[in-house]
Amino acid sequence: MSRRKDLRNNPTTAEEHLWKLLKGSKLEGRKFRRQHSIDHFIVDFYCPSEKLIVEVDGDIHEVDSVRKKDALRQKHLENLGLKVVRVQNDDVFRNMHLVAATITAAFTTK
Repeated sequence: MSRRKDLRNNPTTAEEHLWKLLKGSKLEGRKFRRQHSIDHFIVDFYCPSEKLIVEVDGDIHEVDSVRKKDALRQKHLENLGLKVVRVQNDDVFRNMHLVAATITAAFTTK
């Protein structure tokens, strides 16, 4: 739990920026949690009603070893019946409308 608390108290700049869109059920009335524990992972954002995870990826996620680890993690989470949406840091800063559209496109209940 302390790792999750540390992540929540020290978000990346991109996570902080995206949280402004997601907090308070601002995105189509969906409630999101940040730095939420699922199984043995901590996800950036989680919407329980949609079973939707949103991960914010920076440049480190382009490294081959990290990409492979991300793929295994995503497969595990999807096997739990969850959807995973990945957005890039640059998009969060430069094109929040695209990020919002990407997330809402993953909503199953419209």
